[in-house]
Amino acid sequence: MLNTATKSEAPGTEQELTDGFHLVIDALKLNGINTIYNVPGIPITDLGRMAQAAGIRMISFRHEQNAGYAAGIAGYLTKKPGICLTVSAPGFLNGLTALAHATTNCYPMILISGSSEREIVDLQQGDYEEMDQLAIAKPLCKAAYRVLHAQDIGIGLARAIRAAVSGRPGGVYLDLPAKLFGQVMNADAGRKSLVKVIDAAPAQIPSPASIKRALDVLKGAKRPLIILGKGAAYAQADEEIKTFVEKSGIPFLPMSMAKGLLSDTHPQCAGAARSTVLKESDVVLLIGARLNWLLSHGKGKNWGEAPKKFIQVDIEPREMDSNVEIVAPVVGDIGSVVSAFNQAMASGWTAPPAEWTKAISSKREENVAKMAPKLMNNKSPMDYHGALGVLKNVIKDHPEAILVNEGANTLDLARGVIDMYRPRKRLDVGTWGVMGIGMGQAIAAALETGHPVLAVEGDSAFGFSGMEVETICRYNLPICVVIFNNDGIYRGTDVNSVNADPATTVFVKGARYDKMMEAFGGVGVNATSPDELKRAVVEAMKSGKPTLINAVIDPAAGSESGRIGNLNPQSVLQKKK
Repeated sequence: MLNTATKSEAPGTEQELTDGFHLVIDALKLNGINTIYNVPGIPITDLGRMAQAAGIRMISFRHEQNAGYAAGIAGYLTKKPGICLTVSAPGFLNGLTALAHATTNCYPMILISGSSEREIVDLQQGDYEEMDQLAIAKPLCKAAYRVLHAQDIGIGLARAIRAAVSGRPGGVYLDLPAKLFGQVMNADAGRKSLVKVIDAAPAQIPSPASIKRALDVLKGAKRPLIILGKGAAYAQADEEIKTFVEKSGIPFLPMSMAKGLLSDTHPQCAGAARSTVLKESDVVLLIGARLNWLLSHGKGKNWGEAPKKFIQVDIEPREMDSNVEIVAPVVGDIGSVVSAFNQAMASGWTAPPAEWTKAISSKREENVAKMAPKLMNNKSPMDYHGALGVLKNVIKDHPEAILVNEGANTLDLARGVIDMYRPRKRLDVGTWGVMGIGMGQAIAAALETGHPVLAVEGDSAFGFSGMEVETICRYNLPICVVIFNNDGIYRGTDVNSVNADPATTVFVKGARYDKMMEAFGGVGVNATSPDELKRAVVEAMKSGKPTLINAVIDPAAGSESGRIGNLNPQSVLQKKK
């Protein structure tokens, strides 16, 4: 029902009126948007107050970037656009990193920012926080719109929603100048101007020819492999995908955020034999995964010497042949494509050669056995494996919990060690490998799902969003943050031999991050051994109280840039020394 702002008091002309504030709120509610992630301030403070009064949950952060990361992952989890609301200029810029991140990772998100008036911006007259925000946002998102008139608010939001969720999802910018909010119009006309978006992300059915071509290539494989990307998890076609993988009998390799789509302990999971399957496979089916840097662009030594045939399922036709030739492109939404695969396979299917599947099983078991002793140590201070062995068991005992993970070594090692059992339970840095997503994603995950969250953070990564522990306490969220504290970036042992300044990668020795959580009324624990870490995390999961555990890691533990040190350019002169 449309909120009314005021009534005209002119004799004989009394009519129900509304304004831009209420039209924005009603347009959001009409489209089922009930949560906004934001940082209040001019010119959107009153919009936040009115939205909260109208029943929209307003989650206020300490920094816009973290609110944006929350909105992006909310979109990923719900398939509805997550909303981030910011003030103009600096606030908008703070949210822009998260908007670009959402676009790169295909998360449906809308960044809504207040802005200066067009006539002042265009003449560069120096308004409060003056900036041509629309022009700046356009190159970094899927679409960008500006609404200048109250009667266009409904259309503007509808276009933003459709752009965010249709086709390949992504980030959208919606610019709302300050003057818009105070514009008044007839309430009935305002009601009629609102748009309820229908079928915002329609199914895109693949062509029968592409389905046949893909399955024919797959049938001819001697060493086939399925790679599941986070697009497959986003699709929420879980049962269809499970049916296809199991019916095919083909080993599957989950990318980081696709872990748990089928359990990492599933007999066909090749996660623990990643190097082997990438090098030795002859036909690779990509479902919701891209051949970008995370998969070495589909070429190079990680893929072995033998030529491979690639089949790719993606909703975006331009993704095909982006790095290597795709012999069987299948364009369509993942749910429709996999359903078509299952129907086409119904008349009979030959499982891949037993020699291939047994070789993978053997390699997987070998690697798991090698890792097991490392995960059982009780060293103090801890190494990464001893600490991760504890968290691996916590997730096994709490498969409903959502794991948020970021860092260098903390991320790289956790990805391989911690098994996931259910879809969309692992959230991390995504395609860019951007640090700082931790607290925003943890907060949104807790709010959007109601499930407990375990955020496993490197001490460097935590620094990007650490102040949001106050937000966690303020909303009393069931989030347990574990900081792997080894006194620095990668490791805390670097030395500056030139002057008294600390080395560029070194932090304060013996820092107590747990005291931060205590300062805001949460639970803080300092854990120096795997046994202490286990007790603290188990208690946090049981209590549901905001908790931060300072997990003391050996400063010498860790390697440069984790497992992607090859991306760090090396000085030729330094090598000669």
